[in-house]
Amino acid sequence: MKLRVALLAAAFAALAVLVSAGSLTGIDQWAVDHLMPGARFTNAKQTRVESLVPLLDSHWHPWLHAVANVWMLPASVLPSLAIAGAGWLVLLRRGRRRAALAWAAAWVAGTAVELLCKAAITRPALHANGVHLIGFDNAFPSGHTIRAVLVAGTIAVAWPASRVWVAVWAGVGIVLTELAGFHTPSDVAGGLVLAALLVELARSYAG
Repeated sequence: MKLRVALLAAAFAALAVLVSAGSLTGIDQWAVDHLMPGARFTNAKQTRVESLVPLLDSHWHPWLHAVANVWMLPASVLPSLAIAGAGWLVLLRRGRRRAALAWAAAWVAGTAVELLCKAAITRPALHANGVHLIGFDNAFPSGHTIRAVLVAGTIAVAWPASRVWVAVWAGVGIVLTELAGFHTPSDVAGGLVLAALLVELARSYAG
């Protein structure tokens, strides 16, 4: 377990360095050009209020973008806190205090690391049709990806019968996050690695 944690932590740190240095810009730009059929590109940057309030100032065209908006709503900050919080309460009521604390700490840590990284890491500019996509400048790692995994993990622990359904929801949502142009592949990869690290730590503490 300690080896897996160390490897995941090292992988996340390496991704952060590579994104900041521009080593993954070619991959991300190719994805912008070819792998985001549902994107609605603008040169605007999401505000803190928009990141907290679900669907505030969301775009509903093209259709894939609209589908992604709805599908990933439970992975937004406040909805994910409410959904995961319900799972934590269920675990507490069942006497599984360590599990409740572990998954709650994972959600808090994931959100904190996301905010810290987005404040500290700026990638080289990505463009679409000659327009600088400012929204991607400080988008590493994908918070939607992190929270999708952690919400799915929490719900699966609290209600084991839901494991397959929440895994499908998270998997489809993470793919939609890239196809709809919410995040680049390196953002999604960073979110997945960080989420995997937090899941390992939560499981270890919960016992």
